[in-house]
Amino acid sequence: MIGSTTGATATRRERLSPTVRRGILSLGLGNTLEWFDWMIFGLLSAYIGPNFFPGGDPTTATLDALAVFAVGFFFRPLGGVVLGTFADRLGRRKVMLLSITMMALSTLVIAASPTYHQVGLLAPILLVVCRAVQGLSTGVEAPISTAYAVELMPEGREGSAAGIISFFVNVGIVLAPLVTFIVTLFVNTEAMTDWGWRIPFTVGAALGFLIVYLRRTLPETMKQEELAEATTGSVWAGIRKSWVSVLAIVFVVGAVQAYNYAWNVGLPNAARSTMHEDSTGVFALTTVLGLILVVGSLVVGRLVDGRSLSRWFLVTRLLAIPSVFLMLLYSKPGLGGFASVLLGGSIVLLLNMTLYNVVSTSLMPKHYRGGGTSLGYGLGVAIFGGTASYLLVLFNSIDIDWAFPTYVAVLSALSVVFYLIARRVNGTYVGK
Repeated sequence: MIGSTTGATATRRERLSPTVRRGILSLGLGNTLEWFDWMIFGLLSAYIGPNFFPGGDPTTATLDALAVFAVGFFFRPLGGVVLGTFADRLGRRKVMLLSITMMALSTLVIAASPTYHQVGLLAPILLVVCRAVQGLSTGVEAPISTAYAVELMPEGREGSAAGIISFFVNVGIVLAPLVTFIVTLFVNTEAMTDWGWRIPFTVGAALGFLIVYLRRTLPETMKQEELAEATTGSVWAGIRKSWVSVLAIVFVVGAVQAYNYAWNVGLPNAARSTMHEDSTGVFALTTVLGLILVVGSLVVGRLVDGRSLSRWFLVTRLLAIPSVFLMLLYSKPGLGGFASVLLGGSIVLLLNMTLYNVVSTSLMPKHYRGGGTSLGYGLGVAIFGGTASYLLVLFNSIDIDWAFPTYVAVLSALSVVFYLIARRVNGTYVGK
């Protein structure tokens, strides 16, 4: 075992109260919706583009839609900064309610939006605004919901918080292609282009309003005296003081996001386009990867409970450095080779994807945790996660396939270095 069992073992077995269980459920489902909505837009870009952008070229329209998809990434850091600061000043509950309401409403508006042929330029403008709102919401949803879950849980159960939130994230990742697949089974191509693409967004909006209802009863984890002392100036003074920790969070998040995009997007795309593998087989194996992440996140969370979070992170992140080079072994066509690489690297990916948000939370003290973790998370996702797929395709197109895994390995190494420096300079506050 990695780490040693602490006195938290007894706490680990303690049954959670109904209030805490309901709170964790509502926080987790928010992450499901975040990833569902995020992926649905990308999956349906080929249908969205022709409906919202002028011109008869479907490829150009699809690219326009993907450009709008990218807009959300740029608003994530802003959402983290603004809403994360509010979470420290006004309380976690109010911001989590605001965040999910923004996501639900913007998703509903996309589902019901008029097309370019109906209202002209107003259609793409409305689409961009909705994506910006979704970006603001997602910029705070993952980091604050994880911090909130850790604060709700009894001391010593940070591992369970990590596993549960990661489980719901992965449910959203699997749910998006599943809902799209089911819709396309019952709606023909012409109807899908006309109105069928709206159905998954309607499903997302309905889930969003259900989560708003569940979050109404979230208990507040910020004490009244903590909220009374918090001002924008004091929160940002704390964040500036802990700038090394913010930098560490950027790399802790960015490295694992780059790894994640390589396995969930890069390898499947290479299998279909470059290696000309059977699409059904590729999608089946990618689904297996998703199920491993869904189930495995709960197992990892239970395994880490009551043990040294720092040590688990350091070992699993160091394992990512050699593991990411597995993708170079997929050098010739064959579903067997693809499966070996995809599933062979899945365990290390699972370990890192389960722990990274709680590790980020651990680097910030409670009274400015919202702003600090959200800022680092938003920058990490925007800088490294948002560009990972582009860099992977770029390096492959100029025949330097080794460059992307090297890039991810360097990011992983830097995340360890900055984490150790931040831990030494500013300390850790969760799961020591």
